[in-house]
Amino acid sequence: MKRRKFLSVAATGAAGWLTATGSAAHGAPSPSGSEDNPHDSGGNGTRLAADEITYTRKVPVRYEADVAVIGGGIAGVSAACAAAQSGAKVVLVERFAVTGGDLTTGGVANFCGQLHGQGEVFDQILTDLKSFHAIGSTRPVFHYEILAIVLQEMLLKRGIKLLLHTRFVDAIERDGRIQECIVCGKSGLGALRAKQVIDCTGEGDVARMAGYATMKGRPADGLQLPMSMMFFVRHVDPTDARPHLPDGWFEPVRRRDDLPMTSIWPDGPRSNALKIKIPMFDATDTESLTAAEIWARRRMMEVLDYYQRVEKKPWLLDHCSPIIGIREGCRITGDYVLTVDDLRAGRNFDDAVARGTFYLDGHKPDDDKRTYILKKSEMQVPPYQIPLRSLIARDGRNLMMAGRCFSADQLALSSARVSTTGSMMGQAAGIAAGLCVEKKCDPRDLDFAEVRRIVVERGALLET
Repeated sequence: MKRRKFLSVAATGAAGWLTATGSAAHGAPSPSGSEDNPHDSGGNGTRLAADEITYTRKVPVRYEADVAVIGGGIAGVSAACAAAQSGAKVVLVERFAVTGGDLTTGGVANFCGQLHGQGEVFDQILTDLKSFHAIGSTRPVFHYEILAIVLQEMLLKRGIKLLLHTRFVDAIERDGRIQECIVCGKSGLGALRAKQVIDCTGEGDVARMAGYATMKGRPADGLQLPMSMMFFVRHVDPTDARPHLPDGWFEPVRRRDDLPMTSIWPDGPRSNALKIKIPMFDATDTESLTAAEIWARRRMMEVLDYYQRVEKKPWLLDHCSPIIGIREGCRITGDYVLTVDDLRAGRNFDDAVARGTFYLDGHKPDDDKRTYILKKSEMQVPPYQIPLRSLIARDGRNLMMAGRCFSADQLALSSARVSTTGSMMGQAAGIAAGLCVEKKCDPRDLDFAEVRRIVVERGALLET
């Protein structure tokens, strides 16, 4: 399938793309209806969006906690660790086999942003990675499989109940409070009851299921910051090198100008990591995200074939990350929406609890090249602060958020979404949730100065 045709049909939704590319010979999926197109109907398991059922069953309350953290990426791990250090009983729900999110399951083995001054949780992560000899001495490239071990042990040492292979399903909300989170693991459906809830899903899943306000994509057309797929190659003896892609499969790349944005960096001895840009899919739509994963693996093979056949790289495919990397899902509308103008001004806030330093890394969302929303001269920002109000869901009383679903506009997110800042936000949200448990109140009832004081005491640098 030609890139021009793909970009045209991708904009109309996942169903059109799958219909246009389905091929039994190549193991492609059957056409299906899209959540974006409720008028699609037909066979092959297509969902009739106009139909509804009422489904009722009793669900056991399997877990109770002071603080429930939904999502175990770097923000979720940091939130759980910080809340537990504050004395709270914490349950962390993670859908995969390991925590770390994009940094581990997504294969992104590189920290962006400043490494120092992010807080004691991130400091401990760095210390442990160094003790395993699993992070570079001159650049922040790390061994993501060892990071998964480091994070799980940090959580367990702090007494956090960790639920792996467990998905968040729904939120039971009454009078502005999340009363229970419905989760599902191998034991079946269960309710997690908690006093405070922190949404670290990246896609604002808890807020969306509760019916709270969210934001998504750029205002003009809703397009999100593009995804990326990570894959990894081994260097072999040239006599053992061979192309993987058979003739007649996909659309092999033959000219460098036809490559999508591709970043290459070291991945240990005789190995490289490659990252390719995958634009114009929706991380919050079931079928669009499915299509993104399928398209990304096809592009991986096309790109790899270019390096094997055209540039004669002695590379063999080692593995591909199990999940595509997501830069933007849904952002939860908070008590304050952090804006790109706040970042450019290096704005200070009385309730500041985190600090960002990364540039405005807003990749253009409607092409697959190394293009950006802003001119290069407009991308740098001074150090800026993130207020606690941007971590409190506007429509709820006991829901906070951290990581890429915090309350910000798209360009502000393009900087603040990186792992170091996500960890800092998570630690702040965990501290606030722990204080709420101690004082028997909700986040916006806290003395923000007290939250900030504890954040600083735990090693976070907030000054700009």
